[in-house]
Amino acid sequence: MRKEKELKLLSKEKTLELLDILDKEYANAKCGLDYNNALELTVALILAAQCTDKRVNSIRPIVFEKYPTVYDLAKADQKELESIIHSCGFYNNKAKNIIKTANIIVEKYKGNVPSSMKELTSLAGIGRKSANIILQECFDITEGIAVDTHVTRITKKLGLTNNTDPINIEKDLMKILPKKYWNKINHILVNHGRAVCDAKKPKCDTCLVNKICREYTTKAAKN
Repeated sequence: MRKEKELKLLSKEKTLELLDILDKEYANAKCGLDYNNALELTVALILAAQCTDKRVNSIRPIVFEKYPTVYDLAKADQKELESIIHSCGFYNNKAKNIIKTANIIVEKYKGNVPSSMKELTSLAGIGRKSANIILQECFDITEGIAVDTHVTRITKKLGLTNNTDPINIEKDLMKILPKKYWNKINHILVNHGRAVCDAKKPKCDTCLVNKICREYTTKAAKN
């Protein structure tokens, strides 16, 4: 079978130009999840899987009103927690992961959310993307780049990667993006995805980076 030709990535110059434009456009971009501490963000990230930030932000306060500390969460009745988080979807697994994670934090980390990638990814329901967000938001540690569905879709469209696997996308981005962008590129692209680069109805003609975007310029060249 003939191997499909790999699309050319943006040059370093074009990448920096694109980042500068988007950074200015979304200068106030920040994490879409509300939280007061590392535990609340950890729980919010577990709830956020295939659920909107808006929905999670409405449920999180109810969870912590019922279970104010990690010790309360560790002893939570799964069925009761499921009833609270039901509207977030996948509530069985999410409730199980929240309780399991709380127990790990209590038993292994003296009730404190850990602050390393290895420790965070040992928690139930916390993958590398979520761990990156916790490290950046709560501990001011930038070890990598949080790659979610927005970042996966938009970075390939723009021409920053040819990969579809989040781990490989993160590696690609860490090679080409200056480190000052690592802790905010996720927030920038999430905002851009919601405001302009919508998956179903992208506003390509009015996009500020359409003259740089690989997909848009490739289509324009063919017409």
